[in-house]
Amino acid sequence: MKRHPLRHLILVLLVGLAFSGCTSVSPSISTPSELPVGTGTPLASITPTATSTQTAPIPVDASALRGVRIQVWDAFAGGSAVVFNNQADLFNAVNEWGIIVNPTGYGDYPSLFDAVNSAIGSGGGTPALVAALPEQTLTWNSSHSVVDLNPYLDDLVWGLGSSAVADFPPLFWMQDRMNGEQLGVPAQRSARFLFYNQTWAHELGFDAPPQTAAEFREQACAANASFKTDANPQNDGYGGWIVDTNWQTTYSWLLAFGGGVADGTAYGFRTDPNLAALQFIKKLYDDHCAWLSTEETPFDAFAGRSALFVSGDLAEVSMAAESMSRLKNTDEWTLIPFPGTTGRVLVTYGPSFNVMKSTPEKQLAAWLFVRWLLSPQNQALWVEKAGLFPLRTSVLDQVGPYRDASPQWNAALGDLSLAQGVPQLASWSQVRYVLEDGATVIFQMNTPLDQIPSALTEMDSLAQELNK
Repeated sequence: MKRHPLRHLILVLLVGLAFSGCTSVSPSISTPSELPVGTGTPLASITPTATSTQTAPIPVDASALRGVRIQVWDAFAGGSAVVFNNQADLFNAVNEWGIIVNPTGYGDYPSLFDAVNSAIGSGGGTPALVAALPEQTLTWNSSHSVVDLNPYLDDLVWGLGSSAVADFPPLFWMQDRMNGEQLGVPAQRSARFLFYNQTWAHELGFDAPPQTAAEFREQACAANASFKTDANPQNDGYGGWIVDTNWQTTYSWLLAFGGGVADGTAYGFRTDPNLAALQFIKKLYDDHCAWLSTEETPFDAFAGRSALFVSGDLAEVSMAAESMSRLKNTDEWTLIPFPGTTGRVLVTYGPSFNVMKSTPEKQLAAWLFVRWLLSPQNQALWVEKAGLFPLRTSVLDQVGPYRDASPQWNAALGDLSLAQGVPQLASWSQVRYVLEDGATVIFQMNTPLDQIPSALTEMDSLAQELNK
C-alpha cells in the first residue's frame, strides 16, 4: 500500500522527535483528570437513533426520477469492489425508476478524500453518493456538503421503515450520528482481532483464550519458551505475538487498559492508562514474548506455529485460512478481542454511504440506491464476498452455509456486543496515523520503557497540532 504524504511526514517527525528525546528526562504522566481521556462508549449499549417520526415528505415525484444519472465514488477493494460494481449494474437493470448509477473506484480512502475535496472546492462535479470513512464525512459536513438522512429514513414513501432500522445493530448507526443528524448509513463494518491458535495453546497447557492482559502475557511467553527447548538458537525469539502497530491494534490496546485518545474535541495521548498499555506490549517484546516480522502478512508465521497470536482484520480470515491450508496445518484457531486490565475490547470501523447535496432528484436517487443495497438479500452477498460483519441481523438467516464454513467468522459475531467506536473528530483522519506511526517508532527505535512517556508527549503535541 502506498504511503500517503501526510503519513510519511508524521513518521519523519516522530522519528526525529525520538532521536531528540533519547537523552531527555521523562516527564511525569498526567492523570485522567488532567488531560481528556476517551475510554470509548460501548456502542452496543446505545439505542437506535433513527426514528419513525414523520417530518415533511421528500418533495420529489417518482416520475422525476426517470433517467436520473448519479455518480458514486468509493474506495472498495477486493471482493467488496467486485460485489459493489456487480450490484450497481444489477440496480441499473432492475430499478423501476430508470435511475442510472455510475460508480468510480479509487485506490484508497485518502485518494477518495482528496478527490471529493477537490470537487467540493471547485464547485462542480461532486458525486451524488460517496462511500467514505466517518471522519472524512465530518470534514465535508463542515462545509455543508452532506445531506442529513433522517428525513429519508423516516419518509413514509421512500423510507427504510422502523422495523428495518431496528434490524441494524444500534452501534452501526452511531458512527455517523452527529448533533442529531444522520450523516451516513453503514456500508461496511469490520474490526481488528487477535487470531489465536487454540490447538497449540492447549498443548502448552491452556484450556481457554486469555481474558486479561496478564493471561495474554502468560500464554505468549509460554509459546516463546517452547522454542528455547530445542537445539536451534535461531528460533529463540519466536512464539507469542507478532508485533502489530496498525492504528486500530494500538487503539484497541489503549482501550483495553482503560485509556483512549480523545474526549469531546480534544486529544489526550499522555495518560497513565495509555502508558500502561504501551509499556505492556513493549515489555512483551523486550522479554521475547512478542517479535517483529518483516513479512507482508503474519499469517504464514501463524500457520507455521511461529506465533501463537497475530493481529488481523475480520476481512483477513480467508487469508489466514489459506495459509493454514497451504502449510497443511490442521490446528483449530479462532478470533478473540484484545484482553486488557479493564476488560476485552473490540473496535469497529468502516465506511458509510453519504449522500452529497445536489438536486432533490439526485439526492433521492442516491438514497434509493443505498436503500436497495441495504436489503437483506443484497447484504448476504456482501457477507459472502467481503467476509465482514453483517449490517442487518436478519442476514444471518441467509448465510448459514457461510457461517458453517467459517467458524472463525461466526466466533467474531459473538463478540460484537463488546464493540466500541473511534473518535468522532474530522482530524482523526490524520491523528490515527500519529497513533500508528508513534507505535511503529517505539518498536523500530527499540525505545526503552522509561522513554515511552516522552514518546506519548510528542504524539500528544503532534495530535493537538493536527487537530487545529
